[in-house]
Amino acid sequence: MTDIVITLVFSIVMLVFMAFPAMKISQWLRPKLALSERGHNALQIILTIVLSLLVGLFLRFA
Repeated sequence: MTDIVITLVFSIVMLVFMAFPAMKISQWLRPKLALSERGHNALQIILTIVLSLLVGLFLRFA
C-alpha cells in the first residue's frame, strides 16, 4: 500500500513537468492521426497523466 501512495505522490509532483512533453508529443501525433481539437486536448491530458505515472514509477523503483 505504501508503494502505491509514494508512487502517486511522486506522480502528482511530476504532472506539472510532464505537461510540456505531452504537448509536444500530441502536436507530433495530431497530423498523423487526424485528430479534432477535442481529441487533441484529450490526448494531451492522457499523455500528461501517463508520463507522470511512468516517471513516478521510475522514481520509486529505480
